[in-house]
Amino acid sequence: MSEITTLEDLKEAIAPAAEAAPAEPKLDKFGRAYATGKRKNAVARVWIKPGSGRISINGRALEVYFARPVLRMILNQPLVTAAREKQYDITATVVGGGLSGQAGAIRHGISRALTFFEPGLRPALKKEGFLTRDSRVVERKKYGKAKARRSFQFSKR
Repeated sequence: MSEITTLEDLKEAIAPAAEAAPAEPKLDKFGRAYATGKRKNAVARVWIKPGSGRISINGRALEVYFARPVLRMILNQPLVTAAREKQYDITATVVGGGLSGQAGAIRHGISRALTFFEPGLRPALKKEGFLTRDSRVVERKKYGKAKARRSFQFSKR
């Protein structure tokens, strides 16, 4: 074995790393991409497949399930960022939490499913922060306190 004295010798000694193969889409037997999204106490299971842009949540239409426009906007953010509105049919089942947490969970699930369907979208979605699970949850109540941090009223006498 030859002695490594220069940087060039080191480059030659290290085996050339295999070229990173382009990521393959992760699809099920029905041609759908599946992902789980979470936010607060809500957990969403999301399936996407090529289609006309129909979004179904727990068997109901998007407009029926999320009546507030803000929640619908949150849900559509990954599709708008990836410029894929009206290209995928989305089916989601979501349990736990309130409507705001459920909308965030579905957004997280849609983002992850998009990266499984089209791995090339990952950098754009990651940059916007849609792939990061928002870890903020409600703080638990402590003993000796009225709520998580609120103390009982103090009285000197």
